[in-house]
Amino acid sequence: MMGGSGTRLGADIPKQYIEIDGKPIFVSILELLEKLDAVDDIVIVSHADWIPFVREWTERVGAGKVVAVAPGGETRSHSVRNGLRALAAFAEDDDPVLMHDATHPYVDEEGTRQVIRAIREYGGATLGEYQYDTVYQIESTEEGDFVGETLNRRLIVAGASPEGFRYRFIRDIYENASDEELVSMTSAGAIARAHGIRMKVIPCSVVNLKITHRVDLEALQQSTSYFYKTH
Repeated sequence: MMGGSGTRLGADIPKQYIEIDGKPIFVSILELLEKLDAVDDIVIVSHADWIPFVREWTERVGAGKVVAVAPGGETRSHSVRNGLRALAAFAEDDDPVLMHDATHPYVDEEGTRQVIRAIREYGGATLGEYQYDTVYQIESTEEGDFVGETLNRRLIVAGASPEGFRYRFIRDIYENASDEELVSMTSAGAIARAHGIRMKVIPCSVVNLKITHRVDLEALQQSTSYFYKTH
């Protein structure tokens, strides 16, 4: 999943196409997925303007698992729907389908295998980072944000990549969802839960970095060997 424009980062190009050590961020993720035996086929959902660039790099690194490059949509949810449609020629109804956001520059190999097993058993699953620091509810005022209620951190988990579902379940949900749902619910997990799919949480065993702001990109640049070589 990399159909967005990455405006919050403030870069000249979408963040997923920024090069680190001579390769776009998405390529390093793609190479790791290519080596993961649990993954059979890959559909890349790209910003439409960057599809030729994506295809060029896919051929350059010999990513043989890539079966299609689909255009991104108006929102993330529309992009997910486009990706699911592109999978229709390759996926059986009960196949586990994983969604990995290119803003998460890692591949947790064992975690991904566990997500797949949980999808087969429960219908849905996600990699998640459990919270170990104190977690507060924010109280927003005209003067700014202030600490409010202290939340039970044992009940809080930060979503990580991948999340996944049985293909027919999630495909039907996205095909029948209203535009209002697709716009208001930014994650597949939110839409799935709203339609009754149980999602098992698999603990994330890597640093759950998400590239949103420039400081995140700087952290990735300083830790390339950790994210790309170890995981």
